[in-house]
Amino acid sequence: MTIYALSSGPGVSGVAVIRISGPETSKVLKKLTNKEIPQPRMATLRKINNINTSELIDEGIIIWFPAPESYTGEDMAEIHVHGGKAVVLALQNEISKFENCRLAEAGEFTKLAFQNGKINLLKAESIADLISAETEIQRLQAVKIMKGKSSKKFNELREKLLKILSFVEAKIDFPEDDLPEENLKKIKEDSSNVLNEIKKILDDQKVGEIIREGFKIAIVGPTNAGKSSLLNNLSNREVAIVSEIAGTTRDVVETHLNIDGYPVIISDTAGIRDSKDEIEKKGIRLSLKKAENADLKLVVVDAKNIDLSGFLNDLLKKDAILVINKSDLLREKLDSEISKFNHVLISLKDNLNIDKLILKIKNNLENKFISEEDILITRERHRQHLLQCVHHLNNFSDKNDKKDFDKAAEDLRLATRQLGMIVGKVDVEEILGSIFNDFCIGK
Repeated sequence: MTIYALSSGPGVSGVAVIRISGPETSKVLKKLTNKEIPQPRMATLRKINNINTSELIDEGIIIWFPAPESYTGEDMAEIHVHGGKAVVLALQNEISKFENCRLAEAGEFTKLAFQNGKINLLKAESIADLISAETEIQRLQAVKIMKGKSSKKFNELREKLLKILSFVEAKIDFPEDDLPEENLKKIKEDSSNVLNEIKKILDDQKVGEIIREGFKIAIVGPTNAGKSSLLNNLSNREVAIVSEIAGTTRDVVETHLNIDGYPVIISDTAGIRDSKDEIEKKGIRLSLKKAENADLKLVVVDAKNIDLSGFLNDLLKKDAILVINKSDLLREKLDSEISKFNHVLISLKDNLNIDKLILKIKNNLENKFISEEDILITRERHRQHLLQCVHHLNNFSDKNDKKDFDKAAEDLRLATRQLGMIVGKVDVEEILGSIFNDFCIGK
């Protein structure tokens, strides 16, 4: 089957790129241009015509990539035309007339590249991350993974386990022969070293996932404290509705920010109070859940009515900044008990000390991302495979100590398989859909 899709961004543009991949690619090019296919990897100007009437669709650049030296490993081409919607639709309509040609699914070009051995799974994921990167730190992380930093490490660990497995299988194949004591000692040491390396990789505070998905900040607190106003101020736009009526915010309102290159997802939540309204109560439950899952909580309270008992005290125990709003109405000093919290006194009305709050947020971000150079895990998928690998290695260690080599070998195979699934060294059909569905059409 031959696939095609618009690979450049949708909408009106100066140039649009339509990518074609598959066995019919050369036939499509010949019929569209009424000429032989151009020299490989050379930009060639051609008239692109209707295949039935020879009516001109556009004049553009054709680039031909014969297999296997192409992105997908198949015969592939890119057609660069003017980026008007009518031009793109007319060209796609002509390609659809060819037998065995269909519109590509999300990520299908990159999926073909993986299936044809052009890239591994980690590189495929890093390509998607690079496309969706909104900040410099996200771009840098995607580039590091694309260059093979993670693949190299996980492949090295897998090779070490395969070597250990060869020793264990030797004992199974020749049970009458005693393995030298030094070999038994090496099996134990090497498997323990791999286990410790994986545990070290897992002990990363999930920084890779946070960089990729965004640092989650939840604005929480009682009603009418100024939570929605704070979200609007930090966003420099009207994201949330602001009203003096208590309980205006019923659902979680989110916006994406770029704070000094760090990707941030900031959420305004429903004011927390005792309520009989079922919809508001559901919003309050969502607020507490959002706070629980946040990397940082901004606990906003009214300077005239500070009550840090109950849930507010719990929220302030970890990863939180106490934001005391409406300081312009404050007529006396704050209670000395407030000083034990990480706090900042602001006035959204007078735009007072907002810079101090932003500085505190930045410091929190920098502290969280301080170890980013050593990050190898960027998705929950990677983490789960490594956790399973740790589980099987622990089982292997127990059975190996009991000299139950047959069962120990199976645990070692399962541990090796989990590492292989990260980079795509084993059959991973069950996870391919979830990975490539994250791509845009045409990539």
